[in-house]
Amino acid sequence: MSKLFMFEKPLGMRDTFPNLYQAKASLKTKMEETMKAWGYQFIETPTLEYFETVGEASAILDRQLFKLLDQQGHTLVLRPDMTAPIARVAASKLLQNKQPLRLAYCANVFRAQQREGGRPAEFEQVGIECIGDETISADGEVISLMISSLKTAGLKNFTISIGHIGFVRELFKEILGTEERANTLSRFLYEKNYVGFREHVNQLSLSSIDKQRLLSFLKIRGGKDVLQEAYPLMEGQAGREAIGQLEELSALLEDYGLAEFVKFDLSLVSHMSYYSGILFETYAENVGFPIGNGGRYNKLMEKFGKESGATGFALKLDHILEGLGFPESPVTDHCVLFSRERRGEAISFAQELRSQGKSVVLQDWKGITDVDEFSKEFTEVSYFIGKNGKGGEEQ
Repeated sequence: MSKLFMFEKPLGMRDTFPNLYQAKASLKTKMEETMKAWGYQFIETPTLEYFETVGEASAILDRQLFKLLDQQGHTLVLRPDMTAPIARVAASKLLQNKQPLRLAYCANVFRAQQREGGRPAEFEQVGIECIGDETISADGEVISLMISSLKTAGLKNFTISIGHIGFVRELFKEILGTEERANTLSRFLYEKNYVGFREHVNQLSLSSIDKQRLLSFLKIRGGKDVLQEAYPLMEGQAGREAIGQLEELSALLEDYGLAEFVKFDLSLVSHMSYYSGILFETYAENVGFPIGNGGRYNKLMEKFGKESGATGFALKLDHILEGLGFPESPVTDHCVLFSRERRGEAISFAQELRSQGKSVVLQDWKGITDVDEFSKEFTEVSYFIGKNGKGGEEQ
């Protein structure tokens, strides 16, 4: 192996050091317990999936997929998200009697990066899928559970931005007429390039009224009252129904007592093409990227041969930790330092502490060069050194 690659990692890959690993494990435990308390059951799917099924259904760009061939020549992908694999399992095995499924997961997903840019190619997601329920109550439950999970994790300053992809599509369809023109304009929204959006609208061959409809659409952001501003922009019934669903969702979130965490943004879109209704993104203070997202994806189930309502969310653990502040404190409770003469006592004492649920390092003092510096890593230190040492005294 050349010296160039000996210590390098593939583009976008990360090492997880002990403190961060421990913090992530603690975070996952808290969030998983919250999801279980809401009646969600955890599921695992394979790391590798067929490209022609999950790979194509995932809505992740082809250039972001990690592809490889199996021995039979089939193209496989490292799973780029968890929604598509769970939809596959639900459609093929679990959704038999059309009763709602509540499934949860915590897993690594993989998306290739063309340049580093701070974006990981492998990251851990925790999330849920509510499958088989087409009601707005399911959308409200999913968003409420996401808020509850984030609060349990210790996050305080975060906001859920909620939109409706059906509203955007209907508005663009009414005004622009073609899917190609609508997709071009949607790209500006996904990139949050509102200056580019306005410039593009002003260059279109549209009436001044239609241009104003598109420009006014960008301003519909805020509390539930802004939803009333959306009605005059729509001519068709489908778009008005989308606004009505958001109003119903707003009332649901008030019933949950969570309205303070929510704002509405009618210009919200996603790169995930399978979203079909209400969708949302989650932002936390001091984090440069959304920490999570989700929404309704009824059309995805059809790709696996089932017609069924479905909605869910995914949260990125690394971004949540960034919002919480990365850990700096020791991860081990106790250290027991011993010399050869008192090794037996030290072992017994360490076993007693472990039986009490404490994490304990048992260390021969001759194996370290600086006792004082080594001891700084632990909350407590006990010494079993020499025949007249400090036997069992905690420092």
